[in-house]
Amino acid sequence: MRFKDVFSIIGPGMIGPSSSHTAGAVRLGRVARGLLETQPLEAEIVFYGSLAATYSGHGTDLAVTAGLLGFDTDDERIPESLEIAELSGMTVDFLTSSVPAVHPNTLKIKLSAGNRGCQMTGCSIGGGNIEVIEVNGFDLTFTGNYPTLIVEHTDQPGVLADLTRLLSEASVNIGYMDVDRKARQGHAATVFETDSMIPKELLGRAKLLSHVRNLHYIDLNGGASE
Repeated sequence: MRFKDVFSIIGPGMIGPSSSHTAGAVRLGRVARGLLETQPLEAEIVFYGSLAATYSGHGTDLAVTAGLLGFDTDDERIPESLEIAELSGMTVDFLTSSVPAVHPNTLKIKLSAGNRGCQMTGCSIGGGNIEVIEVNGFDLTFTGNYPTLIVEHTDQPGVLADLTRLLSEASVNIGYMDVDRKARQGHAATVFETDSMIPKELLGRAKLLSHVRNLHYIDLNGGASE
């Protein structure tokens, strides 16, 4: 494997025995919390592949719960995350599935809090790195390594042009973009990974666009919006 950076060899600062089964799971939990935009009251986590067999012994259940609480990979409270979640009023259920997954370390997270809800599927791909592959029923892929904007919108001409124009006007460069839709001129979603933080003012303007149904902004380095 070609050398990329020091992180790809030594992994992140973390609590736990495995960067794949703990650090990556923490990051997946943090992304899911960012999608919900608040601390969940109810969480259901489904483990696939190797995680289904090892999640308890490797602390993956503790790790993903810690992420849902907003903890980072090196937070010393990770081993007590289940107790902390219970004290905070969060109910967490763990399930396993024998359905084949795209990666051995795959998990699905379903969250709710009041009238809010979200669903996300992601993989822990090694070294604490993750890849999200599904958000609220859309096949969207992103890494969580960069500021990430997820927009659910109607599939209409000009929607993406309006969104990219707002980013351009704020001098925010798009590093990656992915789009999925349910049907032609139906419900669609787009994810943008950007090279810099997205200003709150821009997020507010994007929410006002006529064809935008929902919007989420996640920055694991600068903090997920809440």
